[in-house]
Amino acid sequence: MSDTAAATMAMARSPYFDREQLLALARERAGLDDFGDTWFFEPMDQFISASNREANLTEMGLGGQIETIVKGLVSRLRMVDDIKRHPEILDEKIEVAGIILGLPRTGSTIFHRLLASAPGMTAIRWYEAQNYAPFPGEDPVTSPDRRAYAQAMIDGWLNAAPELASIHPLDPDAPDEEILILGQLFVSTMVEAMTFAPSFAAWLNDYDQSRGHEDLKTILQYLQWQNPSRRGKKWILKSPSNLPYAEVAANAFPDAQLIMTHRDPLEIVPSYVSMEASLYSLVSDISDADVGQFWSRRLADWMNRFEEARDRIGADRFIDIDYRAVTRQPMEEARRVLAAIGIADGPEVDAALSEFMAGNKREQRPAHDYSLERFGLDADWIKEAFATYRARYTQM
Repeated sequence: MSDTAAATMAMARSPYFDREQLLALARERAGLDDFGDTWFFEPMDQFISASNREANLTEMGLGGQIETIVKGLVSRLRMVDDIKRHPEILDEKIEVAGIILGLPRTGSTIFHRLLASAPGMTAIRWYEAQNYAPFPGEDPVTSPDRRAYAQAMIDGWLNAAPELASIHPLDPDAPDEEILILGQLFVSTMVEAMTFAPSFAAWLNDYDQSRGHEDLKTILQYLQWQNPSRRGKKWILKSPSNLPYAEVAANAFPDAQLIMTHRDPLEIVPSYVSMEASLYSLVSDISDADVGQFWSRRLADWMNRFEEARDRIGADRFIDIDYRAVTRQPMEEARRVLAAIGIADGPEVDAALSEFMAGNKREQRPAHDYSLERFGLDADWIKEAFATYRARYTQM
């Protein structure tokens, strides 16, 4: 048994994470030792402390979380090494033209992938978000090893929690959220989405996450350098995680349009709580009532933070999209956004959008079954907590 495997097994038998062991595992796997700027140690330590107290991880869950952390650290080691050997990576010109934000379960995933399908657009792929550095000896364009790793992850998730197939369409090659990368730096709401750690979420609210977005810019340059066909294309990002920390994303990419998808929180909250319950079930023992209590309040907090930030950012940065319009007339809404970010309508755009929609109909996936009652949620509480938002946006 290798030292890496032995150390992983030893940590997985313990109920706790240990930072130095995690760093050592990553260094051994990568055969490298330079993490570059280690600013992320502070949020990493905060996450470890909160998780060790609160997450109630199963033995299998701890092993899976160790792998998630280690692969992120390995990607960083490999990227830092590649930049040393290829400093031209930092000369890549990236254009982030749009950032989709809004509460989760608002049609943002399908809309993100629809926009990314247009000629002249590009996005982070799910397999890239899991391992943004190529594996040793791998063709960085075709990336067979990273794609296989991502598919194995998806297969494992769906075997453990089959209901995820109805909640979020998982595809190694599909565009997905940049918080999958930011979470590997222990910032963004991806951390709390995968690990029940309420005190870490509270700490993150007051932490300056701008360093994470500075590193995200470098990672986008790195991905574009790996695949030169992306040069000259416009990047479209997307994540509900941008909602509570909207100013961080807006400041990091000052030329990007902020595309906000809207839906009634009476539908959003139970749907998202159901998703979180499924994700937590992969790694921990957390009751439905605890998931419902934490996430209903967390989503309300996200919205309160966003409403304060939107006025500071400025209305001219925003494009508002109604969930009902996304479901009824996605092509028209996509054309409207593409025009705003500089992609003119035409036969090629129409053909690409039509092809995407033909292969991505909601009815091709199982129906998502969720309810307020299962998670102890109260409709009147949701109406009151989101009263301002519901009055402003769900009557569009």
